[in-house]
Amino acid sequence: MLEELPSGFPLLSVILFLPLLGAVALWPQRDADLMKQSALGVAGLELALSAILLYRFIPESAAMQFSERLNWIPALGISYHLAVDGISVLFVPLSAFITVLVLLYSWDAVRDNIKPYLMSLLALETTIMGIFVSIDLILFFVFWELMLVPSYFLIKLWGVGESREDAALKYVLYTLLGSVFMLVGFALLSLNYHHVRDAYSFDFLELLTVPVPVGDQLIIFWLIFMGLAFKAPMFPFHSWLPDALVQGPIGMSVVLAGIKLGTYGFLRFSFPLLPEASTNATVVMLVMGLALAAIVWGAIVAIIQSDFRRLLVFSSISHLGFVVLGLFSLNFQGVQGGLLQMINLGFTTAGLFFFAGFLYDRLGHTQVERCGGLASKMPWLATVLLIIGMASIGLPGTNGFIGEFLVLLGAFQAHWVYGVIAVSGVIFAAAYFLWYYERAIFGPLGAMVPRVLPDLTPRESGIAVALCVMIFWIGLYPSPFLRTMNGSVQEVVDRLSRGSVANHGQARLARSVPPGPAEKDD
Repeated sequence: MLEELPSGFPLLSVILFLPLLGAVALWPQRDADLMKQSALGVAGLELALSAILLYRFIPESAAMQFSERLNWIPALGISYHLAVDGISVLFVPLSAFITVLVLLYSWDAVRDNIKPYLMSLLALETTIMGIFVSIDLILFFVFWELMLVPSYFLIKLWGVGESREDAALKYVLYTLLGSVFMLVGFALLSLNYHHVRDAYSFDFLELLTVPVPVGDQLIIFWLIFMGLAFKAPMFPFHSWLPDALVQGPIGMSVVLAGIKLGTYGFLRFSFPLLPEASTNATVVMLVMGLALAAIVWGAIVAIIQSDFRRLLVFSSISHLGFVVLGLFSLNFQGVQGGLLQMINLGFTTAGLFFFAGFLYDRLGHTQVERCGGLASKMPWLATVLLIIGMASIGLPGTNGFIGEFLVLLGAFQAHWVYGVIAVSGVIFAAAYFLWYYERAIFGPLGAMVPRVLPDLTPRESGIAVALCVMIFWIGLYPSPFLRTMNGSVQEVVDRLSRGSVANHGQARLARSVPPGPAEKDD
């Protein structure tokens, strides 16, 4: 059993359960404006606590920080174990940031059943936070599954498409199917631990100390892969995504497209626990092939879309391919780029979906053939949409450039063929966005465009400015973000290089230190 020092104030537990408590607090309220203000206040406090977490985090360290641990089901080795490292810590403020923006967007866009909508959104935030801060595999799985409950109702009840009920059910069924395989993989890891230590454990740090035979690693890898691939979703496991993102509400589309839970799982569990399987030549070739297919296929299909939301669906599949490509390059630059690109998509892809919502609220559709000349009616919207779109295609000076550059660098290091094929995806990305932008925003004013179209409201402008600030911050000064993740990324890469603990002793990933001012001063 690993020794862990207490973290003092249970910051992660507060961050985890604050949105859920906020959702419960909304139940007795009757005034719609008060409910909105209360939900936004809870989300704002959550964002502030997440910022404190990030500020107190010790960068350039692979150690688990802010650890909290209680026995939950000791007989099965299941514990309430929370912690963050450089892989997970950036996702906490990102999730809180996106939730605040979704609430701001929903202020006027959602008019029916306000209370259950706000409660569902805050409950969804709790489940997402739980995924990122859980170190026990079963605790992680609990939040992974609980996320389906608010997601299902958000898509079904507040979706904008006629087939939203089918889209919600399809999303749940596909994710549950993958989760069954993942749970079996987790169980096999615990059984392997039992064979060595004569005890059960689902604790990530404890599982790191026990070797897994290579043959078993391959089986477990593919089992966990199925759960992660459906959730991501990776090509060709993506068939639920177009329906969910087009039929569901904009807020849910922003969350599903902007927060990359599936690919996070590869870095959190698959790579450290199953290093030999993750570096197996056949595994890498197959996964890289799927990543490259997603990059090219997603971009090409995006080009032929006439609806902006469907264009964004397939562009997000293409962008996810870049993430997977970077991760399975299995070198420092590739993994670093893949992780940074996951963060970037929370600002770019999510931002584009916000603007799809802005257009839908004004026009009642996002069909390009029914647009044209929108820049003359909404110049501020057109300007910010261009900025976020340029970040999405990787224009230098924006966050997308930093992430894609690192991914491509890692891909070329892995094999020049990977890099060459991936570059074509960058070209296609520029094509589909610029072609849509030229047709919808410039040119002659469309005959079906209303004579009066309001530009961005102050609330919408706040969303736009917040996204642009993050886009340019990461694009012009990425050092704080890279320093935060560098220690953990290097540890994962080292783990992949040296293999499991069977031949190399305990991994340094099994360290856990408490945060504190004294350590920051060091």
